[in-house]
Amino acid sequence: MRTLRALAPVAVLLAACGGGGTTSGGDGDVVELRYAFWGSEDRAQLTQEMIDAFEAENPDIRVEMDYADFGAYFDKLATSVAAGDAPDVMTMGGAYHSEYAGRGALLDLAEVDDIIRTDEISEDILAHGTIDGSLYAIPTGVNGYAMVANPAVFAQAGLELPDDTTWTWDDFAQLCTQIGAALGDAGYGAQDLTNHNTLSLWARQHGEQLYTEDGELGISAGTVTEWWEFALELRDSGCTPPATLTGELASQSAPEQTLIGTNAGGMSLIWSNVLEALSTASGEELELLIPPGVDGGEAGSWLGPSMYYTIGARSEHPEEAARLVDFMLNEPAAAEAFLTDRGLPVNADVRAAIMDQLTPVQQAEAEYLARLEEAAGVPVPPAPVGSTETAGIVTRLNSEVLFDRAAPEDAAERFIAEVEAALRP
Repeated sequence: MRTLRALAPVAVLLAACGGGGTTSGGDGDVVELRYAFWGSEDRAQLTQEMIDAFEAENPDIRVEMDYADFGAYFDKLATSVAAGDAPDVMTMGGAYHSEYAGRGALLDLAEVDDIIRTDEISEDILAHGTIDGSLYAIPTGVNGYAMVANPAVFAQAGLELPDDTTWTWDDFAQLCTQIGAALGDAGYGAQDLTNHNTLSLWARQHGEQLYTEDGELGISAGTVTEWWEFALELRDSGCTPPATLTGELASQSAPEQTLIGTNAGGMSLIWSNVLEALSTASGEELELLIPPGVDGGEAGSWLGPSMYYTIGARSEHPEEAARLVDFMLNEPAAAEAFLTDRGLPVNADVRAAIMDQLTPVQQAEAEYLARLEEAAGVPVPPAPVGSTETAGIVTRLNSEVLFDRAAPEDAAERFIAEVEAALRP
């Protein structure tokens, strides 16, 4: 994936004003804002419902949606920002808010703190969007890393769901292999689990962190090697697919294209707010489990932001953009449209107000996050500038390992070298 670093030097980022404009009408000027986010048509429909509610309360503002699927979103956003045509409000994920803030593309939200209310958002949550002491991004919702399981597939294999308060990776491997053997040509025990989030989980379970508080790589080559050795064991046992299928699945992000979504897999690691979409795709009542741990170790999973709201530094209408962000964070009408699509609301009062409106699947997600909060370890440090390249590095090297073109220890050394290079200022 191309990064902002490659596409948008600072001089270009600051060269022109961002998106939005003002039109004249019979009742006075109407400000036009552009709101960018990634997602499916379903997310776009939910967003339009929110916009309708916002515009009803703010008749002087019109909001245009600007969205793409996740794979294309950040390339499209980088191009827009580099061209001086940034959206007024931009959704960020991972370390992208650090990347964009570091290059002067995001508004310091202290400039609009009289508009965006944060009294009901915990300091721990706000810390994820705070860079060098300034708040540039506010999490849209609370999310958690989880193992999703399909009880129907377990039943087909004659197995029961595990006790997720005690299970280990050895337990997972045994269950996964049994499911794969029972499904035969019809599926696998799990989709390949390797990505940068899983490496973060694995690191935490081994007393490390993917990134340190100082913004450096915190996972060792030995720990990465152990993960890839385990991934090969899962592949060879029939738990996970062969490399060819894993490669195909890695390029397909839609829920209905996953093994879980097509009922061809028993388990997969996901973010909790994907449960609704996966359940709809599969037609089954899926369950969220706390991920397996190492013997005697911590569970390792964590609560974190699902994504972030940011405002473009060169927006022509920062106050109106702030009104939109405030509405999405703090108004029940917005939460009623989104429910858990962007994670559980970070505003505690708003979260409580919508609990009775959640579907059974969304309530299951909320219950999982409540359980995870008790089991979770220390918060994950904010992802540093340059870390947006990590996901692509992991995917590429994982393919090398699964196709037996690179030994786990060699791939691990390359991972360390490439990510450290990406993190250098």
